[in-house]
Amino acid sequence: MQSQLIPLIIGISVVSLAVAGWLARWVLAKDTGTKEMQAISDAIKEGAEAFLRRQNRTIIVLATALAAVIFLLYGFVRGHHEFDPVDSRLAMAFWITFSFVLGAACSVIAGYVGMWVSIRTNIRTASAARTSLNDALRIALRGGAVSGLFVVAMSLLGVGGLYTIVQYFTRVPPGKIPLLIVGYGFGASFVALFAQLGGGIYTKAADVGADLVGKVEAGIPEDDPRNPAVIADLVGDNVGDCAGRGADLFESTAAENIGAMILGATLAMLAEKASMPFSAGIVGVMLFPLVARAFGLLAAIVGILMVKTTEDGDPMAALNRGYAVTAILAIAGFGVSTHWLLANPAAPNAWWMFFLCGVIGVLTSWAFVWITQYYTEYRYRPVREIAQASLTGPATNIISGIAIGLECTLLPTLTISVAILSSYKLGGAAIAHGGLFGTAVATMGMLGTAAYILAMDTFGPITDNAGGIVEMSGQPEEIRKKTDRLDSVGNTTKALTKGYAIGSAALAAFLLFSAYMDEVRLYLGAEEGSKVFQSVDIAKPEIFVGGLLGAMLVFFFSALAIKAVGRAAQAVIEDVRAQFREKPGIMEGTEKPDYARCVDLVTASALRQMVLPGIVAVGAPIAVGLVFRMFIHDGDRTIAAEAVAAMLMVGTIAGILMATFLNNGGGAWDNAKKFIETGEFVVDGRIVGKRSEAHKAAVVGDTVGDPFKDTAGPSLHVLIKLLATITLVLAPLFL
Repeated sequence: MQSQLIPLIIGISVVSLAVAGWLARWVLAKDTGTKEMQAISDAIKEGAEAFLRRQNRTIIVLATALAAVIFLLYGFVRGHHEFDPVDSRLAMAFWITFSFVLGAACSVIAGYVGMWVSIRTNIRTASAARTSLNDALRIALRGGAVSGLFVVAMSLLGVGGLYTIVQYFTRVPPGKIPLLIVGYGFGASFVALFAQLGGGIYTKAADVGADLVGKVEAGIPEDDPRNPAVIADLVGDNVGDCAGRGADLFESTAAENIGAMILGATLAMLAEKASMPFSAGIVGVMLFPLVARAFGLLAAIVGILMVKTTEDGDPMAALNRGYAVTAILAIAGFGVSTHWLLANPAAPNAWWMFFLCGVIGVLTSWAFVWITQYYTEYRYRPVREIAQASLTGPATNIISGIAIGLECTLLPTLTISVAILSSYKLGGAAIAHGGLFGTAVATMGMLGTAAYILAMDTFGPITDNAGGIVEMSGQPEEIRKKTDRLDSVGNTTKALTKGYAIGSAALAAFLLFSAYMDEVRLYLGAEEGSKVFQSVDIAKPEIFVGGLLGAMLVFFFSALAIKAVGRAAQAVIEDVRAQFREKPGIMEGTEKPDYARCVDLVTASALRQMVLPGIVAVGAPIAVGLVFRMFIHDGDRTIAAEAVAAMLMVGTIAGILMATFLNNGGGAWDNAKKFIETGEFVVDGRIVGKRSEAHKAAVVGDTVGDPFKDTAGPSLHVLIKLLATITLVLAPLFL
């Protein structure tokens, strides 16, 4: 079975990379517009690449230091355990560290490739908008699809390739291989955290600074070339929403694959012990997540290639049609995978039940897309309420935005609850001990459309940049109207991806928590039926404290991320004001602002500010586990592992709610401002539009929401999964 599945997984991954390469060439062959447009695009490209080079150098230094710590902990602090897949602790240390380094390297590459293509697609989208809305839409989506396909294919190729390497060199039983490659997900999570933090701080510091001085103080349009921070703002869209989100979804797919493999191997081994083996054996069940994800890649390719619209059509409707095609094909792929790999002669309905779990996952992703659209599009009540509140000033705008952000936690929570409970019950009905694997299959279903979702996410910064290029190069108003339509859709797709990321993080966290519990039980040598480490007892004071620390970490981390944006934005505001004072001709159009100075300032500030929250996020669960193990154990050999489990789960619950509040609240503030700017907001027969007092209030609200939705919120998705991957990698150290 392995000889069939591994080549299939790697083959589909390679095909997807080839399609991504073809799409990149197709995009790069398009027209690059006028010399004025090219000059602006080149400035964006130069700033984005300079930032990412400096950020990656910082990440590599931090990752190298952490890899050394992991090797020392496994090789010299922790003793050898009889359940270890390899026969020496140094060998264990080598494979865990090697998988961590490989995961970190792949995550860096995936993020860079996505951004590399996006900063070359923006100019081509802007140029196409001069003649055709459909051409501009297709170029922007296909440019984003390069990132989506590359990220998901790289995660599959990485896990499948690492699995093959480990088995070839160690010859360990297949069921134990996931315990040696858990570091891959940790490495990807580590890079994703800093990529999302650094990019988020950069993009929002530049955005807030540009908006407050440009729009509010100087009264100039959003992408006016007279604003010294405008290039930094356009650079930020790429480093935050392309490189950062690419790394985020890369680690999502990698970590969840490994967690599901651990649960699949455990279920298959228990089934064999009970004389109810799966037809495909332990290997088939364990590799099922990779096969299902591979079929999802093929579904995304078809969905992406089908997207098109007319000149008077709705671009969002075209993207939604492509998503519907992707979701339907992903469900079909799940049906094939479950029938092939999860069939069990002793439980003939098992594959069908697991297939329904996958369908639940796909429907959950669809529900999150719809919920996020409802709370962030100005066609619906929440955004219009904020716009209405803006009529009476910034204070009421902010009050209304916070209320909407708090309100929007209800529907996502109900959706996640239904998904977890229904998939758990279906998995349990499929086969004994199958409940947890049912939730894993639902998570695989939700992530089955990840490549298309990431393509829609990268579509956002591409169209935002295209609008900026059109504005700054002085193109006619009708062209700007086309790019504004695409930009408005791009804002929605970016918000959708954040909602999708929250949902996937919630399901994935439950999956990885279950994998952590399984791993600890295996290391404790607990036999089936034993009550050792079957649950986490929050009534124990040590465990309660662990959970309390997990909730606190979410709030403290969010505070650090938001404050980092505030400090970096202050530097931008001071520089923009200084340039207006130093060069009075800027506002008259006789002098050019120093864009490079502002870009360099934001880069240095963002990289400084990202280090502290990143270190806190990585260090907190390690510190809790080791402190409880060494000083607060009272002879209980599982107390530290149980305290870390409580920290993981309570932190996950708090993180899901906080991220939902920050993402949707910030997105609603942003689109309330854009709703006023469209000229469609009519009060008592008069249009309330740009430069009105309501618009100024909405701009203030938007600047409050910016660090919420583009820095702290997205970083919390990564924090939730980072907590899970850290505990999974370091579980043996807590015993």
